[in-house]
Amino acid sequence: VQVVESGGGLAQPGGSLRLSCTVSGTSLSFGVMAWYRQAPGNERELVAGVVGGRASYADFVQGRFTISRERGKNTVSLQMNGLRPEDTAVYYCKAQQGYTYWGQGTQVNVSS
Repeated sequence: VQVVESGGGLAQPGGSLRLSCTVSGTSLSFGVMAWYRQAPGNERELVAGVVGGRASYADFVQGRFTISRERGKNTVSLQMNGLRPEDTAVYYCKAQQGYTYWGQGTQVNVSS
C-alpha cells in the first residue's frame, strides 16, 4: 500500500494551496481518510478527516480548510484558504481501515 501526498509548497499569508492524497496498491476502501500536520518541535496533530462520508475539522482550521473525498475512491484533498504562518508544517495523509497507513508528508510553508 502506498500513500502519496502532493501539492505542498510556499504560499503567502492569506493565500491558498491544495493538497492531494492518493492511496494505491490495495482494493480496500478506507473508512477513514484524514490530514494531519507536524510543525518542528510539535507533535503531529489532526487537521481534518472524513469518516463515513462526514467531514470534521480541527478548530484552528474551521472555516478556512475544506477536506473532500471522491465517493468510492481512495483519494482525499485538502483545500487550504486563508493560510497563516502558523499553518507552516509537514502535512501527512492517513488512511485507516483496520490498519493505518501514512504518507511521507508534504511541506507547506506560509511566509511573506
